[in-house]
Amino acid sequence: MQLNEQTLELLRKHEQEHLVQFWDELNDEQQRHLQHQIDDIDFTLQWKLIEQRNAKEGTGTDLDRAKHAKSPEQLVRLPQNEAERAERKNAKLAGLELIKAGKVGAILVAGGQGSRLGFDYPKGMYPIGPVSQRTLFQILSEQLLARSQQAGVEIPYFVMTSEATHLSTTIFFRDNGYFGLGEHNVFFFQQASLPAIDDSSSAILLSEKGSISTSPDGHGGTLRALQKHGMLDVMNERGIEHLFYHQVDNPTAIVCDPVLLGLHEKYESDLTTKVVAKATPEEKMGVLVTIDGKTEIIEYSDLSSEDAYRKDTEGNDVFWAGNTAIHVFRRAFIETLLFEEFSLPFHVAHKKIVHIDSEGTLVEPKSPNGNKFEQFIFDALPHTNVALVVEGDRDREFNPVKNSDGNDSPATSRAAMLRIASEWIQSAGGNVEEGVKVEISPLYALDAADLRLKKLDEQSFTEDTILNG
Repeated sequence: MQLNEQTLELLRKHEQEHLVQFWDELNDEQQRHLQHQIDDIDFTLQWKLIEQRNAKEGTGTDLDRAKHAKSPEQLVRLPQNEAERAERKNAKLAGLELIKAGKVGAILVAGGQGSRLGFDYPKGMYPIGPVSQRTLFQILSEQLLARSQQAGVEIPYFVMTSEATHLSTTIFFRDNGYFGLGEHNVFFFQQASLPAIDDSSSAILLSEKGSISTSPDGHGGTLRALQKHGMLDVMNERGIEHLFYHQVDNPTAIVCDPVLLGLHEKYESDLTTKVVAKATPEEKMGVLVTIDGKTEIIEYSDLSSEDAYRKDTEGNDVFWAGNTAIHVFRRAFIETLLFEEFSLPFHVAHKKIVHIDSEGTLVEPKSPNGNKFEQFIFDALPHTNVALVVEGDRDREFNPVKNSDGNDSPATSRAAMLRIASEWIQSAGGNVEEGVKVEISPLYALDAADLRLKKLDEQSFTEDTILNG
């Protein structure tokens, strides 16, 4: 395969000719791969990011922000009295009406691999069901399907993949019959990847002789990816006005939560975020705060130990509201953000990046040697008129699978699913004997109230059971 002269001229113009210095050593497949990667580079954006890095702007590490932060002000906490419980009940009814009217879609962020779990596939393919070994993809998809059946309307699923997970994910959904959702209701779109840059120059790094070192552009890239792949057009055509956004690693997230949707609509919020109370002040979670009247998120890395324990004048923790990465977006708000190309800032990360040098030798650096660039979805918060923060029940709703062991691991997530199932069964009048595992499919019951309709009075579970729909 001959190197395209137009490509060579483009690389010369942007001082990146080294990307093709090994061209003649590559086979046809490797050449096509490298050509595709080069064609995919937005050099205008790349130079702006390099200029930003050189000016040391937009790194997202302003430690002084914490000094000016207060507990979130646009906030609905867990109900403590009858009036607050009534508000949630009414919100649930309003949220169900939004779903029934066909105004709600769901976005699943599924670009991550399961490497931290010792799993060499997309994380969504990880088997998490405590009895059934259902995957994360299946549990979340069946939640959406059950919600669709409950409302009598099809809810579209917009699944964001990455370069690493796209093919495997689309095949997995196809081979599993789209988990009953229907192929016409599942839309895959791939987030962009950005080249890694040498930290002492503007040179893009090669991971191999025929491959550029790239990384996903962060969950904030969701918005640009929705636009690039025509997903906003699909939403417009289907009358979708609100988007429930969640990540693939939390099997107990309440997908298209009617309460969250109803509160989002009631308070005319542009972007609503679900939070949970942090387990400890120093827990590694981003926190929702108010700074100068605007709702924002401060990452845990930007909080000193002293700040993490800071209390307000009434003796309450300031940094208590942990981010669950569960949001509801108003579609119109997303569209206004996209009018300006750089409405969400890019953050610069200084990383150790394995690469090859000019001689083609693999370099495994012992200290950071390059830069990666990413956007964060929560940087949309300061652009809102209203950014509602809603507290959720941590035990019920936030049991992610992030680590191979310890906290937020498969073991803790499975234990939570079993505990939730046992609590629901007890509330329905049944009983689970000690040591017995019962797993409830979302297609059998979406919540405790749903399960009570199944009339489990005095039913006792004495062996491991899966309650299927």
